[in-house]
Amino acid sequence: MTTSDPSSLATVSSQFAGNWIMALRHCCTDAQLASFLQRAGMHAVQGQIAHRITLDQIVRLYQIAAIETNDEMMGLWSRPIRARALQHLLTTVREASSLPSALHRFSTFWNLLLDDYQIELASGNGSISLRLVPRGAQPCQQFGHMLILKLAHGLLSWLAGYEVPVQAVQFAFERPGFSDDYAVIFPAQISFMAPCSAITFEVAKLGPTKRRSSAELKEFLSRAPRDWMFTGYREHKQSLRVREFLYQTNWEGGHLADAARALNVTPRTLMRRLDAEDTSFQAIKDGLRRDIAIHDLQAGSKSIEEISQDVGFSSPANFHRAFRRWTGVTPSSYRASKN
Repeated sequence: MTTSDPSSLATVSSQFAGNWIMALRHCCTDAQLASFLQRAGMHAVQGQIAHRITLDQIVRLYQIAAIETNDEMMGLWSRPIRARALQHLLTTVREASSLPSALHRFSTFWNLLLDDYQIELASGNGSISLRLVPRGAQPCQQFGHMLILKLAHGLLSWLAGYEVPVQAVQFAFERPGFSDDYAVIFPAQISFMAPCSAITFEVAKLGPTKRRSSAELKEFLSRAPRDWMFTGYREHKQSLRVREFLYQTNWEGGHLADAARALNVTPRTLMRRLDAEDTSFQAIKDGLRRDIAIHDLQAGSKSIEEISQDVGFSSPANFHRAFRRWTGVTPSSYRASKN
């Protein structure tokens, strides 16, 4: 279908980053924010992102905003997180001899910087949880909660040398309308309206750390948040394995029965497992088609007719209708907004 890494094709809804954009407004002017979004390749209408956004766009916005606001958490917490904080965090956790020890170092570091929350570690029943416990009454920054929990997971994975399995993730806010986007971020079942936001790991799956050099630390920092924002872990979630299957096959052979055969389960079992993850085979297929189309529309090297054929549509008209259903705009309007 494409030569790109399938995990790099992932997109999230504009609403997913809405909480982040609101936070940015508190640490920059409207003109600066408009410049940030424009340089990140995000089309904005009245200061709001208008379309789905890609991993590359999130990385660009993070790298621009973290530097130019002088806040590596970009207004998400009441106290700015000054430059080089992430570097010091990596220097601290890479000295840990085990992943549980790294989690302890992670919590100690952030408890020196955050006024809004206390990060606590809780163990029991073979699991260890990192919890974000509020220190007072303040609005819940959804993007901030996601970002710090994902940073913990990303740092553990970097130290381990592989993506560490996540047992569970919970958030202390209502399930948003874009909750499917969290599956792109965390390789685990997500729950909402919990007493506090938390990420949980099985202790038995947290092994020793891999020694990381200063050069590797520097590379991780230069790529942030690319290496820890989006998940590539496919064994844990059936939906990601189905997406991987569809990515590797052609659309004519991309049927439920074919996917079930490739995953060594019955079609009924696959349907049941996907339903447990609040998705379906068709939703995964449409999501991959949408993300490939967005990637190719942004690249600008293919015609809309070529893209429609590449993602398995019999005619450009059918592709236009589907793309509008997925994104709210036509392919030509989406492409024009990026120019």
